[in-house]
Amino acid sequence: MLICGNNLQELPKLPDNSIDSIVTDPPYELGFMGKTWDSTGIAYNTEVWQQCLRVLKPGGHLLAFGGSRTYHRLACAIEDAGFQIRDQIMWVYGSGFPKSLNISKAIDKAAGAEREVVGSKLGQAGYHLQGHSSSTGAFNHGLGSSTPETRLASSLVTAPATDEAKEWDGWGTALKPAHEPIVLARKPLDGTVANNVLTYGVGGINIDGCRVPSPDNDGKVWIRGGDGVNARSGSKQAQDNPQLNGETHTVEPNALGRFPANFIHDGSDELLELFPSVKADESAARFFYCAKASKKDRNEGLEGFAEWTWKDQGFRDNDSTHLSPRAGAGRTSSNANHHPTVKPTDLMRYLCRLITPPNGTVLDPFTGSGSTGKAAALEGFNFIGIEQSAEYAEIAQARINHAKENK
Repeated sequence: MLICGNNLQELPKLPDNSIDSIVTDPPYELGFMGKTWDSTGIAYNTEVWQQCLRVLKPGGHLLAFGGSRTYHRLACAIEDAGFQIRDQIMWVYGSGFPKSLNISKAIDKAAGAEREVVGSKLGQAGYHLQGHSSSTGAFNHGLGSSTPETRLASSLVTAPATDEAKEWDGWGTALKPAHEPIVLARKPLDGTVANNVLTYGVGGINIDGCRVPSPDNDGKVWIRGGDGVNARSGSKQAQDNPQLNGETHTVEPNALGRFPANFIHDGSDELLELFPSVKADESAARFFYCAKASKKDRNEGLEGFAEWTWKDQGFRDNDSTHLSPRAGAGRTSSNANHHPTVKPTDLMRYLCRLITPPNGTVLDPFTGSGSTGKAAALEGFNFIGIEQSAEYAEIAQARINHAKENK
């Protein structure tokens, strides 16, 4: 069920203790792309989360995305509403682009000084004139200009012209965005966990249903010593510890895969390089991974909808004024789903499955273009969504209907 309306007005209409889980992507309150809905303060409004707490069954879990700069206020609002903060999940990705002011250039510009061209970024890994990264399809900052000439100009490397600019050469104002935090919270239990799950059907996390598949589950046998210390058979730890080499029993790896972690990544080459292993891809495979939303994912079910471009939404191709690190943001081509912060379906499916019991009902009070609803439909869950924009609600309904018809 999709409700078009204000969540502060629509949530009170839902019955107490009627929802099994909440998976949502509220505004990050950054004024993203100049959108008014991303700067109202609604994500920090404790009343919204109090209503979410009321409709959620005792022991039910909530997952809510936040921005790296504003997560703390979101988490505080959720906690102040009565939820217990249980964990934080990190979705880490390699295709974010920095929005950092070059302080040296700013000083020269203010002084009216012309900088000498000393090189070009062309040829550097991941930097292309067409404005995309060949490996990720993500937009590269500074390459969205509308003409080849301006794109070429943006790729030039210049040297500081004034003494003050030389002093501040290499300094900026922001880090490259590479993660989005997700609040994992729980409504207080009614008694013990065992009592709660038997009474309300919620209260746990679906560990086995969200294990990370491993091709051979390491193919290793673990040895457990009498002192409770674990080590792989034949490892230096086992050799150096007589208790581990003595009376023990072996434990085979779980055939279902690795225990789910509070770390999720996009599988990009850039991120894999961060793993301190000769075989980084094998290390990264220990965690669930999901890339950002593809064009196909964004637009499935929207055949016949008008397509929008960056310019259609009132921005120049090279306008970075309103950009922020929200994952899923796209601006390099036309899309029928022109919502700027679409989350990938595989990620939302995983999150819904993590905290929702079979045949349960998922609530998303900030539905947007329906990524949670689409994921819930594909997982066989019931769904209730609230979206105040009639335009986005229409897109969300079409995506959800398509998912139901093609699951």
